[in-house]
Amino acid sequence: MFNIRVNYPTAAEEAQIIKRVAGTYKATIEKTLNAEKVLKLQKVVRRVPVADHVIEYAAQLARASRPKEADAPEFVKELVSWGAGPRAGIYLILAAKARAILEGRYHATTADVRAVAHPVLRHRIITTFNAEAAGVTSDEVVSMLIEQFQPKSELEV
Repeated sequence: MFNIRVNYPTAAEEAQIIKRVAGTYKATIEKTLNAEKVLKLQKVVRRVPVADHVIEYAAQLARASRPKEADAPEFVKELVSWGAGPRAGIYLILAAKARAILEGRYHATTADVRAVAHPVLRHRIITTFNAEAAGVTSDEVVSMLIEQFQPKSELEV
């Protein structure tokens, strides 16, 4: 569903990691979720309402990443060799629903879709040789898509 990037730790964090792993520190692990609770939470996420315009926006972002689509932006046709498939739209919506819950809201918005677009799309968009040679990453392509396809302000709810 996601491709989440984790940066290197700070110098202080790295020193702590080394101390703990190379020393006698023993972490205590406490179970916080079991399989039953995870399944219940998944059901809750799926029940979050999503307006049609939000679904259309997620589909638009996924479809626009495909270089062979007639209405794909020119930068996609130039920089992308393989775009996101239908599962990308599904995961944009599921992630948007989960984000809405985490933000204390009862419905997903286009802002939620935009917020989860990078981790959902970055590994689904394969750039061309020319893009790689120019140093253009899939994250930059996702940013360009988000910039190109902005929801109407009156629908940004």
